[in-house]
Amino acid sequence: MTVEYTFPEGFWWGSATSATQIEGTTGKKGKNIWDHWYDVEANRFFDNVGPEVTSDFYHRYQEDIQLMKQTGHNTFRLSISWARLISNGRGEVDQEAVQFYNHVLDELLANDIEPFVNLFHFDMPLALQEEGGWESRAVVEAYVEYAKEAFRLFGDRVKKWFTFNEPIVPVEGGYLYDFHYPNVVDARRAAQVAYHTALASAKAVEAFRSFDRNDGKIGIVLNLTPSYPRSNHPADLKASRIADLFFNRSFLDPAVLGEYPQELIDLLGEHGQLPETEPGDAEILKANTVDILGVNYYQPRRVKAKEHLPNPHSPFLPEWYFDHYEMPGRKMNVYRGWEIYEKGLYDIMINLKENYGNIESFVSENGMGVQDEQRFLQNGQIQDDYRIEFVREHLKWLHRAIEEGCNTKGYHMWTFMDNWSWSNAYKNRYGFVSVNIDTQERTVKKSGEWFKQVAENNGF
Repeated sequence: MTVEYTFPEGFWWGSATSATQIEGTTGKKGKNIWDHWYDVEANRFFDNVGPEVTSDFYHRYQEDIQLMKQTGHNTFRLSISWARLISNGRGEVDQEAVQFYNHVLDELLANDIEPFVNLFHFDMPLALQEEGGWESRAVVEAYVEYAKEAFRLFGDRVKKWFTFNEPIVPVEGGYLYDFHYPNVVDARRAAQVAYHTALASAKAVEAFRSFDRNDGKIGIVLNLTPSYPRSNHPADLKASRIADLFFNRSFLDPAVLGEYPQELIDLLGEHGQLPETEPGDAEILKANTVDILGVNYYQPRRVKAKEHLPNPHSPFLPEWYFDHYEMPGRKMNVYRGWEIYEKGLYDIMINLKENYGNIESFVSENGMGVQDEQRFLQNGQIQDDYRIEFVREHLKWLHRAIEEGCNTKGYHMWTFMDNWSWSNAYKNRYGFVSVNIDTQERTVKKSGEWFKQVAENNGF
């Protein structure tokens, strides 16, 4: 086999997942906001399927890690469930949880798979949400204490840490657009949540560096979605710049550069939406930027200038500044309703190279969700050629970015096995491995076999 696209030596091939989406609620896990929301509004979850069982990784991690090995993984990103480790978010560490995570980490390392560990993936402990969640400064401090426990317990084996996954999503879902608990629509509270999250990340970075473990790195995982203007007209360009400020730079700039874009501050100030800050915060952000950046990329954001002025009596939203734009002739994942635009990955990496000091980065998520994949079952295996094509075409653009000097170290697929996807439950399947949710039986899809070849050849 001729390898046309070869990746740098030591490239990270793997996948990503999160605690709530695979572990199930077994053990002495405290409640998080997902357990609670499902208790009170099960109808908002696809097919009324909640987070109790998911893929039962809690009991099946050994089998699953063997499958990771079988699909070519040399790295794997997981998250720790805060409510499992410390059931109410503060106080005593649960020894059963420590034992579980120890077993998982040891099993990964025994199979030559390096664990990348993320501390927070949308799963606020319920007890802390009842105090206000990320709106509360006290919750920021509780998170830092939790982070310190994780570093202390697992830092001897974990060398790649991440403070948050997609921190903009709880802001959007929980405080702007009503698709996550606590289902609030209030931009001022959203800004406070975003600000405290960025501050919590910086404080966790500071805590990490106080441990004498110089061989480790700490970063953040951001879903970066390039905002493409409809045209080069100044009004369209401004719309895309502002969408970028709200959805990308609001976390990218403080995490990597240690400060907020002035234009974003001015814009929120103009509408009375600025968060409360405290003296010394700016110094904390500036001094504790990340070592490494995980980039999640699924689809582009296309925008145009507003067709109609916003109603000044309606709640303030980022959409006061732009309208979404459907580009004619765009390539679509018809199963999910998302545009497929592979070059977006290249554009993100070039932006990081040119404007963010070419920070060490990797693709921490990229993937394709498809409904009813059983349609593609042949001889007991899902023939997901569409997923192979999706990954291959994104990798071609990633390869080009690396050839042009971008500091990109790896590619992680979302996700390893079909998992429970928040309010969408099992509607769309993303995995290299198919999971039968009635029997929990795992079967490697065609894409999983293909990925193993890619990882073994370090290219394709």
